[in-house]
Amino acid sequence: MKNLSFKILASLVILQSFTACDAVKRVSDKEYLLTKNTIKVNGKTNNSETLNNLLYQHANKRLAGVPLRLYFYNLARPNIDSILESNINARPKKRQHLESFLSEKQLNKYIESRKGLNNWFKKTGEAPVILDENKADKSLDRIDSYYINNGWFDVDSHYNITRKDNKRASVEYDIKTGPAFIIDSIYTDIKTPIVDTIYQKSKKEALIATGQQYRTANFESERERIATKMRNSGLYHFKQDYITFEMDTIGTNKKVNVGLKIQNREVRNPDETFSREPFKVYQISDVNIITDYTFENRNKPFQDSIRYAGFNLYSYGKMRYRPKAITDAVFITPNRIFRDIDRTRTYRYISELRTFKYPNIQYYENAEDKTLSDTIKLTPLKKFSLGFSTDVSQSNIQTIGLSLNPSVLIRNIFRGAETFQISAFGSIGSSKDKNSSDPFFDIKEYGLDLKLTIPRLFSPFYTEGIIPKYMSPSTRISLSTSSQTNIGLDKQTLSGTFNYNWYPNDKVTNKFDLFNIQYVRNLNIDNYFGVYQNSFKLLNQIAQDVNYIPNDESLSIPTGAEGFITYALDPNPPQEFSSSQRQTINNINERKKRLTENNLILSSNFSFVNDERTNLFDEDFSIFRFKLELAGNLLNTASKLIGLPKDDKGRYELFNVAYSQYTKAEVDYIKHFDLGKKNVLAFRGFVGIAVPYGNSTNIPFAKSFFAGGPNDNRAWTAYSLGPGRSLSTNEFNEANFKISFNVEQRFNLFENLNGAIFVDVGNIWNVFDDITDPNATFNGFSSLEDLAVGSGFGLRYDFSFFVFRFDIGFKTHDPAYDASNRWFNEYNFKNATYNIGINYPF
Repeated sequence: MKNLSFKILASLVILQSFTACDAVKRVSDKEYLLTKNTIKVNGKTNNSETLNNLLYQHANKRLAGVPLRLYFYNLARPNIDSILESNINARPKKRQHLESFLSEKQLNKYIESRKGLNNWFKKTGEAPVILDENKADKSLDRIDSYYINNGWFDVDSHYNITRKDNKRASVEYDIKTGPAFIIDSIYTDIKTPIVDTIYQKSKKEALIATGQQYRTANFESERERIATKMRNSGLYHFKQDYITFEMDTIGTNKKVNVGLKIQNREVRNPDETFSREPFKVYQISDVNIITDYTFENRNKPFQDSIRYAGFNLYSYGKMRYRPKAITDAVFITPNRIFRDIDRTRTYRYISELRTFKYPNIQYYENAEDKTLSDTIKLTPLKKFSLGFSTDVSQSNIQTIGLSLNPSVLIRNIFRGAETFQISAFGSIGSSKDKNSSDPFFDIKEYGLDLKLTIPRLFSPFYTEGIIPKYMSPSTRISLSTSSQTNIGLDKQTLSGTFNYNWYPNDKVTNKFDLFNIQYVRNLNIDNYFGVYQNSFKLLNQIAQDVNYIPNDESLSIPTGAEGFITYALDPNPPQEFSSSQRQTINNINERKKRLTENNLILSSNFSFVNDERTNLFDEDFSIFRFKLELAGNLLNTASKLIGLPKDDKGRYELFNVAYSQYTKAEVDYIKHFDLGKKNVLAFRGFVGIAVPYGNSTNIPFAKSFFAGGPNDNRAWTAYSLGPGRSLSTNEFNEANFKISFNVEQRFNLFENLNGAIFVDVGNIWNVFDDITDPNATFNGFSSLEDLAVGSGFGLRYDFSFFVFRFDIGFKTHDPAYDASNRWFNEYNFKNATYNIGINYPF
């Protein structure tokens, strides 16, 4: 054992020595490899990403302290072309032999193939970073500028370079800031009275204030704020260039006196000289809308025109749109003052109609009466758009599957800029367990989806005062149906929605489903035990244990399984069954009834999303989601009034189906913390509950919660965790109460490859329903002991347009075991769960 340890230690020392020498393999004698940058601010080391990003030179990237990519680069031969030529010309007749055996083109390909590995080393590797004093000087200037622009006007900085005999060097930047300058007073010099009035009214929104540390960025933002305010207050000619700030720091004892100056408008005179005059508030005199503009029609006369609500609508052909549908999308209004935001909102709203190309909006000035006329040119998209897609797939139930998805989009279908989309899908497949007499393609699925989008709230009531049109309100009405053959229980579904969407700002999304109806009919319930094999295996095992069938036989499906359940659950229980066996069979039977019964759900729901992300690359943000769903209340009230029939369980039925009644609420919160250097800490918390009442004692399967999977607790596969501490063997475990927390630290390994370590906590339980199993129900805070904990690590490769994700999750705390044996019971690769996913889990 000692000899083995000595060999390992010796090997590590040799490897370290080899790599140490190899790092400077491509560094010449008069050059130095940059190994480290150190920034000290007022005597303390500062490793913040803000300062490190100011440096023009960074040492080679390291993985676990080793510049691995540098070693790859050094394995490549810089003069590979001359080496290959030398090898070919090593013997006088070698080239002649190769040229006679190969064509010139083949010989060139042969030479290029010999460069393949060498080129891969170069591409994968990273060239050594050679110390450059000029870049150190530029880095120091950039650091000085950073501190000066953030209020440290007396910053003093220098750098020291440490060169070593082994051709390595490090740079230390030493920064002394002194105290920061503070804004002491702000005075204004505004030439135009109306500009001064507008500024004074908006002064409370100012981004600079007395007592604030000086920051150049705040002054730039304040200039932008003032200019935006002026241009949204009728000052058509106002620009940021008219705003200047003057700073006085002489004899102020580290204080800054700020002067805000806004000049009058600069006007070009007829003699090419310039003069200044006060700004004027401009008003919109008229708005002209061309509804079918094309470049080819630009000089043709209009054939149709309409004046509506002060707007002038023109068309080169017959007017194809109702005037209100167009004017509702235009925020630039006649007889109102000019506002830049109205133009921005008009651009956005018209683009969201999906009826026109990006609009052309032009203002024309009437200098005499200080008014503006506006012309909006709309170019319609084609009325019909066709789509078609195909797919070939394979799954655990079919050997091969083929699908077709045609669609057609019809624009302006009712002359109100509405869009109507018709989508169909059809698929056929060959099942893996079909009989020899069945056709090859024995799996079939088809469906139809109709979707009408109206670019306003479709309502008999006036809603503009509650949800104004700048929130881009829209109404969506959809109806879809599908049918399956030889897939699960062969479902037929019919669903329809009537919902409203609106966006109060660029971060908040609201969605309200006024009506959402779903009807699910199971056509092949006799195949239940063929689909849910785990339940059947457990039932079959009990039948063998009580000698209901011989050990070498199985219950037939469905007759044998149904007969055994009836026999076992007889009011006068057979003596051969234990109480636990009868309870297990009863649980199987109750689950079978719930999953095979038809469902009718009529619900209303509201969802709210506040997404603070500024762009796709923002890694310091939060997302809050809330959803509330109410189902069955309207039907329950109507049932009592008109006396609908009831089933044998006392539930009201509509179309021979007991409709569902419940309340469901979900809260989801995500927070990302940017730790710098592509290091992100991500957190998610989720709580959801669905409470049945009235006409229901449980929640439909489609509305239940599940745990596990690549986007949940990654130590368990989807649907395999819970409920509670029960050791369930069901294929799909679900319940009506869920708690889930996830935390993940993501870090960059090199280039587009990122790593992650994570901890997932959560579980599902039954609560307020007809499940009485204490292992599966939530019984207060004591049930939190049954929270499952999974931990692990993973890799993510960023392909720019999507992220490929691979995670390995280990069961760290498994509630299915006894309380004394839950921690790290199966914490190994053999029992780990391997997940593959696209994009980040949260």
